[in-house]
Amino acid sequence: MIKVALVNPINGDASRIGTEGELPVVVQPHPPFEEEAIYLPFRQYFTDNGEASGSIDMRVAATAADPIDFFVTAKTDTDIFIKTIAIVISDAQATLSKFGNITALTNGVEFFFESQSLGTVVINESLKTNFDFIQQAAGQPAFGAGIDSFRAQNVVGNSEAYLPVIDLAALFGTPYGIKLSKSTLDRLVFRVKDDTSAVDRFDIVAFGGNLRKIV
Repeated sequence: MIKVALVNPINGDASRIGTEGELPVVVQPHPPFEEEAIYLPFRQYFTDNGEASGSIDMRVAATAADPIDFFVTAKTDTDIFIKTIAIVISDAQATLSKFGNITALTNGVEFFFESQSLGTVVINESLKTNFDFIQQAAGQPAFGAGIDSFRAQNVVGNSEAYLPVIDLAALFGTPYGIKLSKSTLDRLVFRVKDDTSAVDRFDIVAFGGNLRKIV
């Protein structure tokens, strides 16, 4: 029998095997420091198939029993780092206590990260109102006053809109945001569990970077 040991080349520490025979690892949220790669801009809408080719229109007739996922999925050739998420909820006379200008959602929109290695990490169980989305974004960007707080005018025709921007790095202390590892089933998801079809506009776009190896 050949015995081997995995040794850290920097400090000489050997890897340890757990009590159930497993090899503990740490999933790093940042790009590899020693690999020659270029960090390129990434932008993609959350879509119904996870790819840029899918539908971006999140105004759907979903239910708790039959939800509809809008997501960004991992790619086959590059690691994706999602740092910022920009949301648009537009409807005439929209107010903070509603979703657009319809009654607050019953089941809401679930926001979660699905990792092939770590399982599902729920970020928000139920976003039901315009204010819920703004709170998830830590109140950013803040503008306007009174009933026009956080509300932009004439975004879709004469309809107002709430435009919360989620800075994942600021919220969770991960400088590069959430990593979708290449060639995995990793995905970042907004799961719609109500009928959102009555508002004028509802879509979400992700910004970040993708890591391409220099060859």
